[in-house]
Amino acid sequence: MPPAVGISFQTINFKSFSKFLNSCFIVVLSGCGVYDGTEIHEASAILVHLSRGGAEVQMFAPDVSQMHVIDHGKGQPVEKESRNVLSESARIARGNITDLAKLNVSNHDAVIFPGGFGAAKNLSTFAIDGKDCKVNKEVERVLKDFHNAGKPIGLCCISPVLAAKVLPGVDVTVGHEEEEGGKWPYAGTTQAITALGAKHTVKEVTISYLNTHVDKKNKVVTTPAFMCETKLHLIFDGIGAMVRDVLKLSGK
Repeated sequence: MPPAVGISFQTINFKSFSKFLNSCFIVVLSGCGVYDGTEIHEASAILVHLSRGGAEVQMFAPDVSQMHVIDHGKGQPVEKESRNVLSESARIARGNITDLAKLNVSNHDAVIFPGGFGAAKNLSTFAIDGKDCKVNKEVERVLKDFHNAGKPIGLCCISPVLAAKVLPGVDVTVGHEEEEGGKWPYAGTTQAITALGAKHTVKEVTISYLNTHVDKKNKVVTTPAFMCETKLHLIFDGIGAMVRDVLKLSGK
């Protein structure tokens, strides 16, 4: 019987993925910090679940300037300050990070993009231009290369907009399509996704068997994560489900 609404039962069994011990999975970062870079909790959750699944991980980021720098305590831009996306991403990667321009899809089995506003500000111009956004050329290349190679792509939070822009007709989720009293504060993103010609599928964060969406045709896996105002452990579980499904799709 499915679990009750609002309760998450994490039942992911990563023991079955021991065959991925020799596989290499890519995580693409967009800086460090939710308002101007990578959402740190999401990145950490991805890395933990990949580690538990036995996958080797390499982290990449584009060598470009951030759109701007946000004081995360005040929630306001910092004037006359600039930061580099690759350098900032190195904070999460503990220094072990590579310029995205050097990524060769033939050396890797799957790619995952955490969320955070960096995906909408540094990996693309979505935060400013919405459906008319442009995607960083290296991010676009990587998405197309993995897609053309039939290798899975995972995206969470706001980052599914990257796939919606680059991969025509892709089916993704960023959660719900209405704000519902502030529970889904970024629900308007779904309108931009459909305007880009992609399909949006409503999914949950608080129900464990509905917290991820798999587009089997395109091998794209998405989960809402912090698009929903909810508890951290539920977001962690949803990201775990996304990683699980990416691992499954990458089976050889």
